[in-house]
Amino acid sequence: MNVRNCRSCGCIFNYVAGQVICPACREKLEKKFQEVKEYIRENKGVGIQEVSEACEVEVNQIRQWLREDRLELASDSALYLNCESCGQPIRSGRFCDKCKANMTKDLQSVMNNKPTEPRPIKKQGDSAKMRFLK
Repeated sequence: MNVRNCRSCGCIFNYVAGQVICPACREKLEKKFQEVKEYIRENKGVGIQEVSEACEVEVNQIRQWLREDRLELASDSALYLNCESCGQPIRSGRFCDKCKANMTKDLQSVMNNKPTEPRPIKKQGDSAKMRFLK
């Protein structure tokens, strides 16, 4: 069991994966996200600062949603994010399409070069054993 304190409210909860926030705060954050999404739908072309003030959400939280590909900057927006690999301007996510394609290609080449022979099984006499310390 992995128990942690919520970064938002400080209460203790059973951490599974993702952000270190409790289920109650995660639900509140999801409601805020839906509010932001609706505000952007109704007010096309708004900036991050305006959305932040109107919906009472931190600018950093909006940027995180952009990085997670949950929101996207408008094509005519003066603001943009930078690709974490090459620095090119992007509208959402962490990487540009070119860098995503290169990473996919690299991963596929690594996956295609798997060793075909099984690894040798260690014998009983091998020195890599576990033991208890007193």
